[in-house]
Amino acid sequence: MTEQEILSEEYAELDKLAYTKKRYLSPKEIIAYVLVNFGQKNLSQFINAYKEFFMIQFLKLNTTAYAYINLFASVYDALDDTISGLIIDRTRTRWGRIRPFFIIPLPLWVVGGVMMFTAPNISSTTKIIWALVAIIIYGLGMSYFGAWGLMIYNITPNNDERNNLITTSKFFELFGTWLPSLVPVLVQFLPKLNSNITMKGVYTGFAYFMIILAAVFSIYGFFNMRERVPLQSREEMNETSVLESIKQIFTNRPLFAIIFADFFNNFKAVGGSSEQYFWLNNTGNLANQTVCGLFTGIPNYLMVPLAAKMIKKFGARTTAIIAGVFGGVAYTLLFIIGYHPFGQTFNDNYILNLIWVVFGLTICGLPNKLINVVGPVLCAETFDYMEWKHGLRNEALVTTVQGYFGKLAASVTGWLSGMVLTWINYIPLTDSLGNAVPQTDPKMLNGIWAIFCILPALARGLYGLAFFLYPIHGNLKNQMIAELADIRADRLAEQEAAQKARLE
Repeated sequence: MTEQEILSEEYAELDKLAYTKKRYLSPKEIIAYVLVNFGQKNLSQFINAYKEFFMIQFLKLNTTAYAYINLFASVYDALDDTISGLIIDRTRTRWGRIRPFFIIPLPLWVVGGVMMFTAPNISSTTKIIWALVAIIIYGLGMSYFGAWGLMIYNITPNNDERNNLITTSKFFELFGTWLPSLVPVLVQFLPKLNSNITMKGVYTGFAYFMIILAAVFSIYGFFNMRERVPLQSREEMNETSVLESIKQIFTNRPLFAIIFADFFNNFKAVGGSSEQYFWLNNTGNLANQTVCGLFTGIPNYLMVPLAAKMIKKFGARTTAIIAGVFGGVAYTLLFIIGYHPFGQTFNDNYILNLIWVVFGLTICGLPNKLINVVGPVLCAETFDYMEWKHGLRNEALVTTVQGYFGKLAASVTGWLSGMVLTWINYIPLTDSLGNAVPQTDPKMLNGIWAIFCILPALARGLYGLAFFLYPIHGNLKNQMIAELADIRADRLAEQEAAQKARLE
């Protein structure tokens, strides 16, 4: 090999290194990503926290009917995900593959979200139809808007820049959690300040506000972000059959470690869905939820930067294991100690019992942001692994497979969320104005507490243990990063050469 050839190879290697280490993101683009994430995550948080309570308490939907509506809607949503995944993966437009889905499905999830928090005075049968249509329309819109979640894997080819953006977005999410947490306070006090304002009206008004906020940020993101990771052309995608793509996905061991972990972790939602019932019935005041949120949220501002440091020091896999096992142990101890250790009932020593619950939930919540940060990092590594192994980034199809298991878990948790209330014989009580009032039956209160703690404990523990199956760490990870840089640089050079030839 001549000296000139050696120098050419060295320069080529430097170019490839520069491609993976270059900084791509402008401040405006970072702000756009953070805002879209902020709006969407907090809309999801609001709906997940209050949808069930609103439909059962104010729409007066039967608890068993709600359980089966969720089951049916989840199955339907899983079937639709196959189609949406294939469409998203094969989309090629002048705006990119992902950005069009910031806008296209927006009317669906806006209409569905509004319907979910509207309680018209209709017959019982019509209420079931209303709820079913609302949940299906919202889920359909989110199936396609879910493409937005793939932006983090395509916005920059620089892994460090990508991980920093994940951490930044998760940090700013914390400020948005204050918005949904205001609902219990507003619900508790606004009707007392003005008799024309009802609890139902507060939930509905706040839902409209959250939906509009998320929609505006979505539109802003469409106009202010770019996709930069080089993809296969439409022709190359068509050369790879759907069956071959699915086969490659089902041989992806890291992906299935994540799928199993997320499947188990989804069962925490059953405990989360009981939160409104716990604060209303077990503590006697919905506003305690907001009081609790003021304190349990504080450590998150430290946990997000800590997550980034732990991922850098221990790796994403080990960080996920630590977070899951810690959460499982913490929730188990909280359940054993109980929610009123200072007296026979919560009201026997109201202040001390409330302080204990707040402290216990703060400790249990410490892993939350670790999991929120490490999750996208693990998924990014999995997509990189697939590209390294097969040369493909079928991210939407991969997330469809993830979605199947997520929808399966959601089907079970959605069904359980309604059925557990049936099993403990929960009956919503209201006063003459239609406002919610607490139950006092000790057996029912103990049942709510069990729902509130046991399933989150199992969910967190199994989540952490599942990552012992995750292979991307150590030497394998280092090898993947080095070889993937070569693959991407070569593909980018081919695309630039092809574009130059077309112009000539």
